[in-house]
Amino acid sequence: MSTLSISLPGGIWTGDLTVTRFGYGAMQLAGPGVMGPPADHDGALAVLREAVDLGITHIDTADAYGPRVTNQLIREALHPYADSLHIVTKVGATRDEQGGWPPARRPEDLRRAVHENLENLGLETLDVVNLRLGDAQGPRPGSLAEAFETLVDLQRQGLIRHLGVSNATAEQVAEARSIAPIVCVQNMYNLAHRHDDELIDELAEQGIAYVPFFPLGGFSPLQSSALSAVAARLRATPMSVALAWLLRRSPNILLIPGTSSVAHLRENVGGAGLSLSDEDLAELDKIGR
Repeated sequence: MSTLSISLPGGIWTGDLTVTRFGYGAMQLAGPGVMGPPADHDGALAVLREAVDLGITHIDTADAYGPRVTNQLIREALHPYADSLHIVTKVGATRDEQGGWPPARRPEDLRRAVHENLENLGLETLDVVNLRLGDAQGPRPGSLAEAFETLVDLQRQGLIRHLGVSNATAEQVAEARSIAPIVCVQNMYNLAHRHDDELIDELAEQGIAYVPFFPLGGFSPLQSSALSAVAARLRATPMSVALAWLLRRSPNILLIPGTSSVAHLRENVGGAGLSLSDEDLAELDKIGR
């Protein structure tokens, strides 16, 4: 069974993976609406190479991004991969001509998606595969058994090392864990959206990583103003403060902020080193309460 214990600024994914708590999300490397190629192909490659040069060892992606675009960029920029670099992907959704994200969780969909991730990334085994649940509006209740068991079968075949779930309810996380070990849960969570507080604490006790996406998503104007006030006092950007708060929130949180800019990437990484006082934390905690 694989578990996760992490210390700032790096962390250990016990078993055969070691990752930094601060990772990089590749979603924004694709074109507008996460469709098609980037406007600046060389710039996208530069961002990926800069991420590795900065010491990041955890890249989050999906073959649905583009589709295929981000995985092909990762391969072009970084293959052959350093032993310390771990690429985490997800399956369970595809893209339609309107740019939507229709579910693709039938066994044949998942098998095809795993093989396409392997091909486009240039890998024989995927380090971590997250099963994406719900839809673009968020998690939806329902059993994940058939889909998750399909991934477990692919894991037994040696195509996947570790499993996780994304966009999942607490009940679906528990169901997945009853079927096979998971190493991570990837859900929307930030200062303004604290619905997974209890789940994060439970996962921390079990040594399972929690990977929040949209670190600044869904803020009201009032909440944004409160964050900006703290950021101004600290002479930092709101994103840096939000990322620093997430790192302080729980030791099992891994970050995957995305960007298509080298300068913005460096700015985001700076958030990992931002020191928040107890007073800062108390003020920030009020935003989502």
